[in-house]
Amino acid sequence: MDLRLPALPGLRGLLRGPRRWIAAGAAVAVLAGAGTWTAVASDDPPRVHRTDRIMTMGRGVRVDTSYFTPAGPGRHPAVLLGHGFGGSKDDVRGQAEDLARAGYAVLTWSARGFGRSTGNIGLNDPAGEVADVSRLIDWLAGQPQVRLDRPGDPRVGVAGASYGGAISLLAAGYDRRVDAIAPAITYWNLADALFPNGVFKKLWAGVFFGSGGGCARFEPELCRMYRRVAESGRPDARARALLEARSPSAVAGRIKVPTLLVQGQTDSLFPLGQADAAAQAIRANGAPVAVDWIAGGHDGGDPETARVQARVRAWFDRYLKDDEDAGTGPAFRVTRTGGVDSTDGAALLRGASAGTYPGLGGGRRTIALRGPGQRFENPPGAAPPAVSSLPGLGGTGGGLARLSALGVGAALDFPGQYARFDSAPLARDLRVTGSPTVTVRVTSTGADAVLFAKVYDVAPGGARPVLPAQLVDPVRVTDARHGKDVTLILPAVDHEVQKGHRLRLVLASTDLGYASPAAPATYTVSLRSGLTVPTAPGVTTAAAPLPAWVWWLPAAGAATALALLLTARRRTLAPAPDPALAGVPLRITGLSKRYAKSADRYAVRELSFRVEQGQVLGLLGPNGAGKTTTLRMLMGLIRPDEGEIRVFGHAVRPGASVLSRVGAFVEGAGFLPHLTGRENLELYWRATGRPAGDAHLEEALEIAGLGEALGRAVRTYSQGMRQRLAIAQAMLGLPDLLILDEPTNGLDPPQIREMREVMIRYAAAGRTVIVSSHLLAEVEQTCTHLVVMDRGRLVQAGPVGEIVGSGDTLLVGTAALVEEPVVEKVAALPGVASAVRTEDGLLVRLEPGGTAHRLVAELVRLEVPVASVGPHRRLEDAFLTLIGGSA
Repeated sequence: MDLRLPALPGLRGLLRGPRRWIAAGAAVAVLAGAGTWTAVASDDPPRVHRTDRIMTMGRGVRVDTSYFTPAGPGRHPAVLLGHGFGGSKDDVRGQAEDLARAGYAVLTWSARGFGRSTGNIGLNDPAGEVADVSRLIDWLAGQPQVRLDRPGDPRVGVAGASYGGAISLLAAGYDRRVDAIAPAITYWNLADALFPNGVFKKLWAGVFFGSGGGCARFEPELCRMYRRVAESGRPDARARALLEARSPSAVAGRIKVPTLLVQGQTDSLFPLGQADAAAQAIRANGAPVAVDWIAGGHDGGDPETARVQARVRAWFDRYLKDDEDAGTGPAFRVTRTGGVDSTDGAALLRGASAGTYPGLGGGRRTIALRGPGQRFENPPGAAPPAVSSLPGLGGTGGGLARLSALGVGAALDFPGQYARFDSAPLARDLRVTGSPTVTVRVTSTGADAVLFAKVYDVAPGGARPVLPAQLVDPVRVTDARHGKDVTLILPAVDHEVQKGHRLRLVLASTDLGYASPAAPATYTVSLRSGLTVPTAPGVTTAAAPLPAWVWWLPAAGAATALALLLTARRRTLAPAPDPALAGVPLRITGLSKRYAKSADRYAVRELSFRVEQGQVLGLLGPNGAGKTTTLRMLMGLIRPDEGEIRVFGHAVRPGASVLSRVGAFVEGAGFLPHLTGRENLELYWRATGRPAGDAHLEEALEIAGLGEALGRAVRTYSQGMRQRLAIAQAMLGLPDLLILDEPTNGLDPPQIREMREVMIRYAAAGRTVIVSSHLLAEVEQTCTHLVVMDRGRLVQAGPVGEIVGSGDTLLVGTAALVEEPVVEKVAALPGVASAVRTEDGLLVRLEPGGTAHRLVAELVRLEVPVASVGPHRRLEDAFLTLIGGSA
């Protein structure tokens, strides 16, 4: 089971904690290093330098690291990025590059026992993983790119999700040099997370030890603890003590730095109560704290990666860069779900916020429950068990928790194994934000009782009850033979119960995710109070967004009108049409576009190429090559600083009439889910104001190949069908030039093949298609011609066959891996334009006049173990060679 999650995003004075755990200035040995330049973020200028190193820690443990720094000079705040359990440093590379581009020196590492790092997994052992982090901070303090508060004390923040989130909290507790942290979907007390209220969370514990590679990969005392608890089904005091010592709660009084806590609402592993405990403790220390409840979690849902990473970056801007204008967001934010967007299957999300964190009990309201005392059974062997959440299911497509957020019941309770108490139908809507509580009396025929409490949302009319976020509260009631009153604190949720619905309290004797007593017993439960629910009245929800077309259609109309007005006023300034180019779909000449607020940095520079009728042209390049900027200028969305674009001889300007001959598909289209595919297309065409007869609707639909699906509501469409419908929309009017930006994103191989056939059919009638894609194998099969860009400039243009089979590129097979310093020497040889290392050897592009014979002689001189030399034949090889490895 893979627990990897999208990662989110200084020691002042003396180190904290016993000296035997962390030694100030501990030496870190660098065993190996290699550096590369990496372009990041589409059409963004800064490059990021990455250096990979293996560092030795205590007891000879080797930790694999990557160090990312901005291209510019000067010292920068540093960020340590931790990964999720079962993952490695590679999982957070994208966020590391983004942070480096934003002006941070970023260090990622694979924790002990993961990736290429050695050592046993210690579950963030203070003497192991936590000590490693302090040694990494020692190393950062010696780097010339890192800003220092004082010698040996770098300005540093720590962020990460799940396992990496816990290490950020622990680092702040054990190392005073940490200046700010941003932990996400993580634990405050690991014992409480895995042994809640004395009940063993057996499925999640099994996932932990299974995804870690088996019990033998862990520290021996952890392995013994797991086996002991798994066999008995009951955690003991030693097990709790072992996990508590590895928990941030153990150093609660020492965490005194600004903390952004991001926690998942769909998370039966680390529920919201874990973040609440952290928030209360850190705020009591006097540190700034913000809490953000996201839609996702370990059980699935939307992790809101882009929004969360942007907030983490703003948090660090404020507390590491001292940027007082940085918008760190509200003290409390919660994401609320309001249905599904049928165009892509994603949940519709909107935020609610408050200026202060309400905790889990703000604005309490008591709801009366009805029902007599009830007897039910704990069956022998605790089977069959009730079902609430299914650990790990979230990674396969959303999880049960996502279904509950959308009003679809998915929990299961077996008759005779639970008691239930219902409220009357609600007279008005009720928003529950926090942890409901209720007091019950429990009696057991055995010494102890293990119960699983949950509150359902029950709609009228017999609909299946909904268990919010699929969460339950397990509780072990000891000495229950003579009856005991127990106050249950149910899991925190954010859930709206509609008017006319009822609340139902269920107490079950079993749950699939937990260990229940194997011995049979009879439980009796009766009410001692009503159900008290928190409403957090200070939390206000942003207005629900209207469909996108409500906004863009009037704006587009106004923009078009304004553009037409301006061009009418300046008509004399527009270049005259060129009759010689009347049959040429596209000619770009000397095109340049500078970055905003920059006089000498270019997104596109001196770009020139030409596209003829009937061609399917592939626009290729690594991230940051300038592809998207070029397409935006081509569509008249932004103006070039220099050069010109002519479509069928007419100069492209905002509002130019020739743009009516251009159709575009960029980042998908928004459709109304309740309308059919045909109705959506007809509505779109009517909104353009053009005559219905000009749409050529039937011809576009025939090319798109949607068939009978056109008569179905869009909400029933697969991703591939929605993608084809969006391209059919771009083809309405049968534009002579069709622009497709990443049309195969999110499609499976059969759907990609269908999309390829759509593009080929469209161009077969003499029309022209320009497609930007990162799928090189697909481009090779679909396109007739290529334009390859890198760092804003044209690298090569021409037919696919010429570029793939160009004789100036050789594939040099080697008997062993060629080290990076040797590759750099090869690239610097006379007659060599570039050299790139591959799994099989080297790809070498020769300059004019360079020969294979001379190359082989030089390789032998450099002691490269040459096994074979020959021309390459794959587009991927050609692409990597042309751009010199910057992809």
